[in-house]
Amino acid sequence: MLRELQTFIAVAQYGTFAGAGTRIGLTQSAVSAQMQRLEAHLGFALFDRTGRSATLNKAGKRTLELADELIALYARLAEPEGADGRGGALSVGAIASAHASLLPDAIGAFRRVLPAWRIRLVPGVSLNLLAQVDAGEMDMAVMIRPPFSLPSELRWHTLAAEPFVLLVPASVAKKGASWRELIESEPFIRYDRRSFGGRQVETFLRKQRLAVRDAIEVDELPGIAQLVARGLGVALLPVSDGVGAWPRGVSALDLGDDTFHREIGLVERTRRGRQDAAARLADCIVEAAARNTSIAKTPPRMPSRSGRR
Repeated sequence: MLRELQTFIAVAQYGTFAGAGTRIGLTQSAVSAQMQRLEAHLGFALFDRTGRSATLNKAGKRTLELADELIALYARLAEPEGADGRGGALSVGAIASAHASLLPDAIGAFRRVLPAWRIRLVPGVSLNLLAQVDAGEMDMAVMIRPPFSLPSELRWHTLAAEPFVLLVPASVAKKGASWRELIESEPFIRYDRRSFGGRQVETFLRKQRLAVRDAIEVDELPGIAQLVARGLGVALLPVSDGVGAWPRGVSALDLGDDTFHREIGLVERTRRGRQDAAARLADCIVEAAARNTSIAKTPPRMPSRSGRR
């Protein structure tokens, strides 16, 4: 019943089965089925159902308090104390770019202070990572800031603001056209719209009233850059240390005054009795981001041109 309890907590937070499903990656029918199984297992109703809303009844409120405690206790099962009484385990989620650029330095600093602690790194996309931290399945995650407000139980620390550029094949850049002209005339390689970064791209295109010729849609940033290098189209990508240098054969065109940014941050769940080790690791991640100034600034990669003539 652990998964059902986690979904139950999400429903209590977001007020509807549909709202909870959107946040944790389930359909409304899947959430409804889980809640029916949980109520059947417990032997009593948890909600007063009115239309699309699901309001906790008296039994549901009591169950919610116990569910929070059970999830916290389950998380502690993976944190056995070391022989010196100071060890344990922490679970950290991260988008792909953070694995390569930010976390190695942060984990190195953490283990110099607390070497008895084990760290489990969990890769994933931002939406899934957010749901796992929210459900108590991991201690924290480095991810893209979502386009909606975070639950009050979660804390957000901004680590970097990565500017977007238009990546184009070098042969196309030599034509001297502005970024606006190229984005509408060349095949467009789209940052997956299901991701938070991809949603930013979609919002930018709408605000700028740009009509693109969709050709390919990908979530992997290095993969998008390689497609551009092979002359298959142009793409709006964030400048990120975690992605590495642009491949040969591409140029990055600056968007000028229209530049927008992908905000990278650390999200963690606020709990009473927060572990000192978890707090220390979070501090190490924030400090590593502050030291790594190249994350927050555009590194000198390929020559760029302003999109305005």
